[in-house]
Formats: sequence, structure tokens, C-alpha cells
Amino acid sequence: MTAHRHGPGEPDCRAIFERLSEYLDEELPGEWCARVDAHLEDCGPCRAFLESLRRTVRWVQDSTAPPMPDDVRSAVREAFERFRSGTG
Repeated sequence: MTAHRHGPGEPDCRAIFERLSEYLDEELPGEWCARVDAHLEDCGPCRAFLESLRRTVRWVQDSTAPPMPDDVRSAVREAFERFRSGTG
């Protein structure tokens, strides 16, 4: 597998990884969508991870588990945001 380079001002794989959920949920600002699209064109590992994430989302959506209560969903999202920002 050949590595690809990240040019000045381009997001690296970690930055893309941190945004893939928002990308799949269509919650990412347009500028970031374009950056993710451009990165995915050149990065096989990130494309593979995105496909794995898509399969996981489909599997969860198809499961028969009861939906997560809104308050739990909010708490999980807040905890993730604190983790991502380094404050949690």
C-alpha cells in the first residue's frame, strides 16, 4: 500500500477520521465536505474505513434493538464532543 501526502492546508487522515460521522450524517459544512471528498479520492485506507462505518450504521439501523432515548443520545454526543475537543 502506498502512502499519500497531505499538502499544506489539506486535512490529514486523522482530521478526516474525526469528521466521517458528520459526513455520513450530512451535517458537515460544504467546505469540509469538499475536503473529505478530495481526500477520499486519494486515500484507500480512509475510503475503506468510511465503507466500514457505512456498513456499521446500516447494521445498527437494521437491528431490532429499541431506539436510544433522546437524553442518553444527547449525553453520548456531548461526551464525544468533549473527548474530541480534548476537554473531557
